[in-house]
Amino acid sequence: MSDAAIRLDTAEMRISTGISGLDEVLCGGITPNRLYLLEGTPGTGKTTLSLQFLLTGAAEGQRCLYVTLSETADELRAAAATHGWSLDPIEIYELVSESGLDPETEQTILHPSELELGETVKEVIARVEEVKPTRVVFDSLSELRLLAQNPLRYRRQILALKQFFSKRSCTVLMLDDRTAEPGNLQLHSIAHGVISLEQAPREFGSERRRLRVIKMRGIKFRGGYHDMILETGGVQVFPRLIAAEHHAAFDPTPRSTGSAELDRLLGGGLVPGTNTLLLGPSGVGKTTSCMACVTAALERGERVTYYLFDEGLATVLARCATLGMDPRPYIESGRLAISQVDPAELSPGEFSSKVRKAVEEDGSSLVVIDSLNAYLHAMPGEEFLILQMHELLSYMNQLGVTTLLVLGQHGVVGEVRTDVDLSYLSDCVLLFRFFEAGGEVRTALSVVKSRVNAHERTIRELRLSSRGLQVGEALQDFEGILTGLPSYRGRVAMLAGEGAGGDASR
Repeated sequence: MSDAAIRLDTAEMRISTGISGLDEVLCGGITPNRLYLLEGTPGTGKTTLSLQFLLTGAAEGQRCLYVTLSETADELRAAAATHGWSLDPIEIYELVSESGLDPETEQTILHPSELELGETVKEVIARVEEVKPTRVVFDSLSELRLLAQNPLRYRRQILALKQFFSKRSCTVLMLDDRTAEPGNLQLHSIAHGVISLEQAPREFGSERRRLRVIKMRGIKFRGGYHDMILETGGVQVFPRLIAAEHHAAFDPTPRSTGSAELDRLLGGGLVPGTNTLLLGPSGVGKTTSCMACVTAALERGERVTYYLFDEGLATVLARCATLGMDPRPYIESGRLAISQVDPAELSPGEFSSKVRKAVEEDGSSLVVIDSLNAYLHAMPGEEFLILQMHELLSYMNQLGVTTLLVLGQHGVVGEVRTDVDLSYLSDCVLLFRFFEAGGEVRTALSVVKSRVNAHERTIRELRLSSRGLQVGEALQDFEGILTGLPSYRGRVAMLAGEGAGGDASR
């Protein structure tokens, strides 16, 4: 059998979990007719994920069974209704129900801990033989653990259930809320696969949820943590971005910024497959310079996605309109997507997923992130955030996307500093500085780094007016650039202003 045929057979042996992101993490889904452990503390999303698993099977015409020891059928239906789901296609079996309180029944059920474990397992087996399901969810193992009283009996009963299900072509999810002693991994050795869900509270903003595949026999999967969210509509998983998996052929010819002088300063313009960092203090013109590049790209017929973290959308649109760069017609036509992002509610994985959608599905060739400050500040406790940013930038570079990154520096004049140094990740660094000349505060612009172009090493003046972005001739005789207090003592004429109220910049 050829390698292609083997890959096809392997793909056909997988079934979907009902969550596309999780299927991607599992490289196609899970192996059918096996027993899996889904573990996580209460509130991590185990029940929601398992309901999505069953509803997906029911939609394919499979018989599905939910065995519950901890929640009632009414509670499950109410939880499903909040997501807009109906559980009518699913058989729900309450192992502890009102019938257990009837003195005429064979059992006298007062509390799950008072049941005999063997009798409980027999009830589960009888129900499975009656329904003959293809997919089963058992919620939860914590109740069985209490009934077993000792680890040996508990393990034997789980093994017996596993053996029973394996002979009846059932794919089983067993839920566990981690109430066992820390470090107790006996369930991990029994299950064919183990998926762990976690949630971590934060001092500000919503909690962070993530998922990790601990074990999956016989199939390849993406290791590590993957961000996830639980919201109306169910669980969404955002697979960890691996830049090395994404490549595309593209034309590396530089594209114009819309200003011939700025193009010369950059050594030809913005090169596809590179990222440019716009670095400088607040109010110096970084965002407006980005919008000038965006406008030039839109006029060439490109699609652009702009992620706005700091300013309000209305503020940006109003300022751009006064500078002769009104982006609203492009927004209405769908060629420009400006996304207002609340960084306190966004995880790195979800943001990467949004960028991937913009590039792969929407066809954006220019992506702007404005600014990195708010994004980084919102996640002070996130480890390896710089590494995640490296993967994201590498991903866009390898697909030929032009990326503009805005990073604000603390201070206006004098010593300026940044919270984090991202210059080593950038292919090009465009430095903005205020300077004093003739009793006015003006803006200097220079390129301090470029990996792809033989850029100018001159310093030019930048002015933002109703005529848009203007870049002047190279200025000589600057003093104090490196100290953060640049002043100009040269003879080259400054760019002419437009009178009071005629200049607007950020």
